[in-house]
Amino acid sequence: MKAFTAFCERMVQRFLPDAFLFAILLTFTVFLLGIIFTNSSPMQMIDYWGTGFWDLLVFAMQMSLIVVTGYILANTPLVKVVLKKISNLANTPSQAILLVTFIASLACLINYGFGLVVGALFAIHVAKRVPTVDYRVLMASAYSGFLLWHGGLSASIPLLIATPGHFLEDTIGIVPVSETLFSGFNLFIAGFLLFTLPFVNRFLMQARHPLIHSDATEWQTNNIDENSEKDSVADKSPADRLENSKTIAFLIGIMGLAYVIYFFINNGFDLNINIVNFIMLFLGVILHRTPRRFLNSATHAVKNVGGIVVQFPFYAGIMGMMVASGLSQQMSLWFVEMSNAFTFPLFTFLSAGIINFFVPSGGGQWAVQGPIMIPAALDLGVDTAKTAMAVAWGDAWTNMIQPFWALPLLAIAGLKVKDIMGFCVILLLYSFIPISIGLLFF
Repeated sequence: MKAFTAFCERMVQRFLPDAFLFAILLTFTVFLLGIIFTNSSPMQMIDYWGTGFWDLLVFAMQMSLIVVTGYILANTPLVKVVLKKISNLANTPSQAILLVTFIASLACLINYGFGLVVGALFAIHVAKRVPTVDYRVLMASAYSGFLLWHGGLSASIPLLIATPGHFLEDTIGIVPVSETLFSGFNLFIAGFLLFTLPFVNRFLMQARHPLIHSDATEWQTNNIDENSEKDSVADKSPADRLENSKTIAFLIGIMGLAYVIYFFINNGFDLNINIVNFIMLFLGVILHRTPRRFLNSATHAVKNVGGIVVQFPFYAGIMGMMVASGLSQQMSLWFVEMSNAFTFPLFTFLSAGIINFFVPSGGGQWAVQGPIMIPAALDLGVDTAKTAMAVAWGDAWTNMIQPFWALPLLAIAGLKVKDIMGFCVILLLYSFIPISIGLLFF
């Protein structure tokens, strides 16, 4: 097993291109597959690509703000103290890996965007505490928590089908989360991964290839700027006094938090990506204490979002080709045709994992696969709630080797995708076991 882990790491380091080139190669792949397996002409595929290219602009902005607001909040004195105290629980590289994995997994169960940022920022603090830990494995451990997101409280598919008015309501009705998120099979999968992933990641640290081992001190573990809290040099001008006014920061911060309270009173504990960004933004304003300190931190933060801004439109173009050409529907139907009542949840999971490479969005993937998988499940007599969760876990599963969701974490960490992907291949293979058991036997 150690030899296989080292082999995966070497292959990824040697052959996996930068995340941007990976997106371009996926674009070419889907373009050719659409021509070969659908009735689409080359010009039609280009049209689908160009038409869909800007469909993720809102989402790209949301994920950019996740990185920026997370960085801003983590750069406040209070949050630094809290993260530092928690990181003090780790004194050895093994303890660092165990702690980061567990914290990141818990955070992703609460909310996927929150978990991505917290995992990366906490890992940086732990790396400063234990500089001899392998920084690449530490960040892979932080990212491994993302395996659990679609079985947690922000899971888009189970939350969607539990909401009145969803597009499959006439077929399956309203499916309560007691049948999806809090079902026996989902609790088994999420619980098993939560308590075993830390030890798998510790094994990865021990099995890493010795020639490409790197301590945290070799990497940019000072992403959280230590000096941004210092006051700017002030003159006596009214403008300068406004920029350094604690009153202004406090009032706008309180206004923002008042809306957060109002939101939760009216919507319940709905931690969607927008409210997470909103909370982190206005907590950052309050905890930085002045607009100038807040803006100084924001200036450093925006340097980390270049990959997201450039690459997300390419993935939107890929999704456009997959959906408009009918290629994603054909892939789903291939797996339906080879299934029976027992194997259907497993093949649904596998099909979702493959489609996730090209449609890396839980809600978007359900829009593609739901209308195909749900009627097939009803025909075979398979539980529709389990079918929906099979799609959800397939979506989460191949995120381990799909750079799309790793971009925010990599931006914060100062790493490239190939620095963690060799370890993520092993996590993908390992997680297949409990997910398959949960879907087939519970």
